[in-house]
Amino acid sequence: MEIKIAKNAGFCFGVKRAMQMASDELDDKSTKVYSLGPLIHNKQAVSKYEEKGLKVVEEISEIPADERVIIRSHGVGENIYNEAHSKSVKIVDTTCPFVKKIHEIVNDFYKKGYKIIIIGNKNHPEVIGINGWCDDSAVVIKTTEEIDQINFDENQKYCVVSQTTVDVDDYEKITAKLASVLKDATIKNTICSATKERQLSAKSLAKEVDCMIVIGGKHSSNTQKLVNICKEVTNTFAIETKDELDKEELKKYSLIGITAGASTPDWIISDVIEFLESI
Repeated sequence: MEIKIAKNAGFCFGVKRAMQMASDELDDKSTKVYSLGPLIHNKQAVSKYEEKGLKVVEEISEIPADERVIIRSHGVGENIYNEAHSKSVKIVDTTCPFVKKIHEIVNDFYKKGYKIIIIGNKNHPEVIGINGWCDDSAVVIKTTEEIDQINFDENQKYCVVSQTTVDVDDYEKITAKLASVLKDATIKNTICSATKERQLSAKSLAKEVDCMIVIGGKHSSNTQKLVNICKEVTNTFAIETKDELDKEELKKYSLIGITAGASTPDWIISDVIEFLESI
């Protein structure tokens, strides 16, 4: 059996930065450290940080005054910062710089009177955070079909941004359709460069191998997009850890490709490789 690993797999810059910042905060025992929601969409990695003392909460109201809260790489809306400041909760902001740039774009255009359109999943924390920079007034679109259900104002100016992990092909289809129906639209391609590279390298590798193994959290948006991309090309197994792999099933394949989502730690990828090498 031969194993090939995608050129771009595993932790992206933003997640790696956030995890390091969180680790540094946990080393400082002066106060307790909380994160607003799971630090990343990988329960194995989050568990390791919880063992170091990280406490995961869903609301700022759950954090005592003068303690620390980690704003995860997905980012949050403006109201969260205001609430934390009002409660004297110290913010450790690990928002990915690519996401932070979207916040700035949205806030700037919103203040100029533009209606904001976000391409992405309305329930994803990144999209919820982006929407929080235009008073939660954005139109969120996930598919081209949804565009037909929206009554756009021909006298309104629109600014279009996207979730950083949106599928590149989907983005191009949606923006092309929006451009055809909107009279005045400023379209900003805010897909993260690492996302594009990861998707392209996964698709390229999938064409070369007998099957693909995609490693990442079941709730990770970018991981599930990799799964869908690979499934269109070859047999694909979506897993969180090596424990989900079937040794007998994998013996059928002579060339196996591996890729991993942006929230997948190197040690989990290494575990999968070692497992495959043992077959």
